[in-house]
Amino acid sequence: MRSLNDIKKKHIPKGTPIKNAIAAFIGGGLISIIGQLILDYYVYLFDLTPKEAITPMVITVIFITCIMTGLGIYDKIAKYLGAGIFIPITGFANSMCSSALESKSEGLIFGIGSNMFKLAGSVLTYGVVSAYIVSFVRYIFL
Repeated sequence: MRSLNDIKKKHIPKGTPIKNAIAAFIGGGLISIIGQLILDYYVYLFDLTPKEAITPMVITVIFITCIMTGLGIYDKIAKYLGAGIFIPITGFANSMCSSALESKSEGLIFGIGSNMFKLAGSVLTYGVVSAYIVSFVRYIFL
């Protein structure tokens, strides 16, 4: 029988905090650079202003993340870059796609449709509540 310390050692994250922070910084930076390159591409190709090109860039990043999640590439990258690639857009897209893939055998409505927002639902709920509170405080004090 294994002791509690053996079980605890098995579940302690590998690596050092500094190494994890550097990997997260690099991962987040790479995603930001890719997003900026996509934005610049849309500005150049479609003659959009940078403000107009933001929406197609975000949609493209979400699409790429979903494809990578479906192919299993996103999880392999996340293993090395850690929290850096879970910046809001890519992390949200990954959580939605992962939940949908896990529940596809249950059908479109009771599987994918009802389980897709399991993790993302709490993110949406608290994001909306936080935005409301911050906006209310800003309205009162500014």
